[in-house]
Amino acid sequence: MSLSNFLKPAGKAKFVDRFTKKMNELLVSPDKHEGPVKYGLIGAPLSKPSISHSGASMAPSAIREAMASYSTYANHSDQDFRDISIVDFGDVLMHPTGILESQDRIYQSVKAVLGQHDIENFILFGGDHSVSFPSIKALNEQKGTVGVIQFDAHHDLRNLEDGGPTNGTPFRRSIENNVLKGEHIVQIGIRDFTNAKAYADYAEEQGVQVYTMQDVQQRDIQSIIQESLDYLSEKVDLIYLSVDMDVLDQAFAPGCPAIGPGGMDSQTLLTAVEKAADHPMVKGMDIVEIDPTLDIRNMTSRVASYVLFSYIKSKDLKK
Repeated sequence: MSLSNFLKPAGKAKFVDRFTKKMNELLVSPDKHEGPVKYGLIGAPLSKPSISHSGASMAPSAIREAMASYSTYANHSDQDFRDISIVDFGDVLMHPTGILESQDRIYQSVKAVLGQHDIENFILFGGDHSVSFPSIKALNEQKGTVGVIQFDAHHDLRNLEDGGPTNGTPFRRSIENNVLKGEHIVQIGIRDFTNAKAYADYAEEQGVQVYTMQDVQQRDIQSIIQESLDYLSEKVDLIYLSVDMDVLDQAFAPGCPAIGPGGMDSQTLLTAVEKAADHPMVKGMDIVEIDPTLDIRNMTSRVASYVLFSYIKSKDLKK
């Protein structure tokens, strides 16, 4: 006796529109992709180094799932991105207790993937912001001198003596370990009452370029991005975007461990990423600091997936 045609495998009984392709369908495993990789993705599910409570280790899966909320078609440009592939290399297996070991596993994994595959654009889903250090370190070794445009409410230049390699230290570690020069970092969206003066002073001493939220509010975000790209492109071999989702106002990113008022709206961030990704020297991006256990209706993961789409749209848009 045959089963009903209406019975589907568990979890697969979902409505399908024959004309609609969803963004998550662009994810393909490496064994199903041949040739150069235009977009390569790794998940870094690490949140143990977070200073505050964080379930950011669950974010890589949450962002991938949120991709299913969107189609591959962009109305404004009348372009369908259904034929591109995002090669998903999976998630790095974290050590149950060792923070430094987990961060090293991220470094080793990113380095191996970059070394074994011709990847044009590398994407990392965190995880807390500590994952940026091993990612940038691997890129620096495999691809050349890296410059960073960091979207963040915080400097993430905390000292390492008080807490070790936390999510507040990735760019301090990068500078102190000669992975990045301070002058190769541009920070956009830094907010009042989220940093200590000592770290603002350190940023200035190291030559970090800082745009506060007041700068963002008073100026056009596209002009800030263009200025940042012009500045970095004369100093580095490639540019990497580090998107800490707490750069957004808490109204747009309730799932961030460090929510707060006075941040960017989502359209400003998406416009900034799209503008930055249009530059040929922008070759990678991480998206960090989402705790799905705190989120409301996956709002923050949905914005994060849209950040990825904005990056891809700019790289693949027919000019």
